[in-house]
Amino acid sequence: MVTYTLKVIDIKKETQDTLTLSFKQPGLRKIKYLAGQYLTLIFRINGRRYIRPYSFSSCPGIDPNLEITVKRVLNGIVSNHIHDIVKIGDCVEVFEPMGDFVFKESTNSQIYLWGVGSGITPLISLAKYILTFNDVGVNLIYGNKNHESTIFGSQIKELQNKFSERFMVKHFHTRFALDQNNGTITKGRINQLQALSILEQNSDVNTSIHYICGPSGLKESVREALLKCGVPDGNILSEDFELLKDPKDFESIYTQTVKLKFNEIEFNVEVVKGKSILEAALDADIELPYSCQTGNCSTCKAKLISGRVKMIGLTKGRNDLLSDEYLICCTHPLTDNVYIEV
Repeated sequence: MVTYTLKVIDIKKETQDTLTLSFKQPGLRKIKYLAGQYLTLIFRINGRRYIRPYSFSSCPGIDPNLEITVKRVLNGIVSNHIHDIVKIGDCVEVFEPMGDFVFKESTNSQIYLWGVGSGITPLISLAKYILTFNDVGVNLIYGNKNHESTIFGSQIKELQNKFSERFMVKHFHTRFALDQNNGTITKGRINQLQALSILEQNSDVNTSIHYICGPSGLKESVREALLKCGVPDGNILSEDFELLKDPKDFESIYTQTVKLKFNEIEFNVEVVKGKSILEAALDADIELPYSCQTGNCSTCKAKLISGRVKMIGLTKGRNDLLSDEYLICCTHPLTDNVYIEV
C-alpha cells in the first residue's frame, strides 16, 4: 500500500476538544484526493502501531495544504496522542486517501449535508467543493451542544455570505441560549420529525442527494425520514466511523483460536468473543494491514481457507467480495478450525 510522510506545518484549535492538523503537500509526489475522502494516519505509541482514518476538512482546488480535523475522544489513544504530543514540525506517515463519500459531478439535484459534532469534517470539505465548482443548492443541517462546540462556525458563516442564494444552513443546539433565537438555530436534536419538516420545504426532495455523517442515531433518524419522503436509497450516502454491533449478532459467537497466515508466517491467535479477528491479531502484536476498521475499505481483506466465520456490523453491502473473502476488521470465528490468509 502506498504511504507518504507528511510534515505538520500548522495546528489550529477549532473548539475546546477539537483541532485541525495542516500538512504540507509533498514536493514531488503530490497527494490527490476528493472532497469527502479521508486520510489514514500511522503512529507508533508505546511500541504499538496504531492506524486511524480522519476525514479531510480541506478541499482540493481551494485549500493549498492537506488538513484533517480531530476531536479528542475519551480514552482514545490516537486522538489524545494527536492533541497532546503531535506538534508543528513533526512528520507523520500516512496512507493514500480513500473513501467513497464523495460528490457525483453529474448531479444537478439539491444537496443535503446532515451532520452532528465532528461529523461536520467531511461535510465542510464537500460544501466548499460543491458551492465553488458547481451550481447546485446546498443545505447544511448541523447539530451541536451550543455555539462554543460548533466546529467550523466561522467557515460556515463565510460560505453563507459568499453563496447566500445557494447555501442554506440550519443549526440544532441541545443547549439552547435565548439570545440565539435568530431563526437559523433550533433547540434540540436532529430527529426524524425535524428532518421531515425540513424536507417538506423542497418540492423536488425525491431527486435530492443526501450525505450523512454522525452517530448512528442521526443516520437512522434521517434515513427513515428520507425514505418516507421517497428519496431513493441510492441517493443516501453515509460515512461510518463505527461498526453497528447488535448483541444478538454475537449469540452464536464464542472464544476461538484462529490460525492466521501473514507474510508466509503462521500465527495462532485467540479471538475473544466480541473482538474481531483483526483486533485479536493487533492485541497479539501482529501488524496486519488495515485502515477504516468499519468494513468500508478493503485494506484488511483476507481469504478464508477453512472453517466458518461471520462478518458483523457492516453498514454497507459489499458485493465486491468473493465468496471466500472477508474483511477481518468485522469478522468473527464461528468454528474452531478457522484458517485465514491475509
